[in-house]
Amino acid sequence: MSGSSPDVEPVSPSGRAPSRRGPGLAVLTALGQPVGTAIIAGWQHASVGIIGYALLVFSGLALADRHRSPRRNFLIVVAATLAYHLLDRPVGVTLLAPMIGAAAVMAAGHRWLVAVASAGAYATWVLVSGATLRQALAALALIAGAGLVTEFGSLVAARVNDGIAEQRRLFEERQRRRASEQRLLIAAELHDVLGHHLSLINVRAGVGLHLMDRDPEQARAALDAIAQSSAEALREVQTVLNTLYPTGEAAPRAPTPGLDRLAELTEAAALSTRTVIDGTARPLPAAVDRAAYRIVQEALTNIRRHAGTGAAATVTIGYRPDSLVVEVDDDGGGVRHPGPAPAGNGITGMRERAAALGGELTAGPTPDSTGGWRVRATLPLGSDQTREATA
Repeated sequence: MSGSSPDVEPVSPSGRAPSRRGPGLAVLTALGQPVGTAIIAGWQHASVGIIGYALLVFSGLALADRHRSPRRNFLIVVAATLAYHLLDRPVGVTLLAPMIGAAAVMAAGHRWLVAVASAGAYATWVLVSGATLRQALAALALIAGAGLVTEFGSLVAARVNDGIAEQRRLFEERQRRRASEQRLLIAAELHDVLGHHLSLINVRAGVGLHLMDRDPEQARAALDAIAQSSAEALREVQTVLNTLYPTGEAAPRAPTPGLDRLAELTEAAALSTRTVIDGTARPLPAAVDRAAYRIVQEALTNIRRHAGTGAAATVTIGYRPDSLVVEVDDDGGGVRHPGPAPAGNGITGMRERAAALGGELTAGPTPDSTGGWRVRATLPLGSDQTREATA
């Protein structure tokens, strides 16, 4: 039966017991009840007495235990308040402690106890004190009003607690979503770094094997390029992986690549590459700078894979007032690329990079050539996504 079950601390919707409250409210009640009652008694020219003050202080201090044992605490507070009124002490701020105790009992799910204890205390007072009909009705109205105030306060407190819990849940959800997005960005970075450098190493290794017997010097140059590309790949991978560690545990060993390293990128691409700057170059948000570099890197990697090292590429960086336009064209190297862009991981990754910043990316055959391919990305400079990614 519920009436015989021990008091248990209520559990919050998240499954965790609420944190312990301090005795602050109990102390304030222990001070507020006698002070308020003394002021009202002075208006009535009545005396509270030492015993009356002691009962008011005791009922307030008893509230310190209301969260651990709400039912027992409520009964003690009601008994102390009833004793005060049975001693025929003046009416004042005497129902504050019972109201707070009732709110704790209701929050613990024992609403029935509030009704039973209140009705029992009222009936006992009426029978023992010999109250007149007018006094009985006035006391009943006072108890009913206190009950309504307690009920309303409990509802407001419950709504506030629910709102706080919902805000905490939304915050945790945003944190999880940010962590998931960060993992996706790291995966995209690793894809770009490894895809670019492994493709370059593969091309250089093929050249070295082909020239090893006929032209050892050229073969040595190819091996040097492989060594440099592998070292650069290791540095970039280390830089990306360092973001997985908390700040200060592993400082990046190399700066995050951006368009300031575009010349190095095109020089190491093993392609005939021309760079065009359209507009006045200026500092860019870090997220846009990094995304532009990776898009050019992936586009050149795709050219080597699909058009071959005989293709010629043109990289155009367009500085617009509110956006950065990155365009990578190739002449196809004699290989025709009809139809829409293939659904490869490289193009998908570039498109996701642009979309993450509020931009867009298109990839497909160039309209004015027989076998060329064009990748064009527009990256806004002032979008909310750009600011969040930079932050």
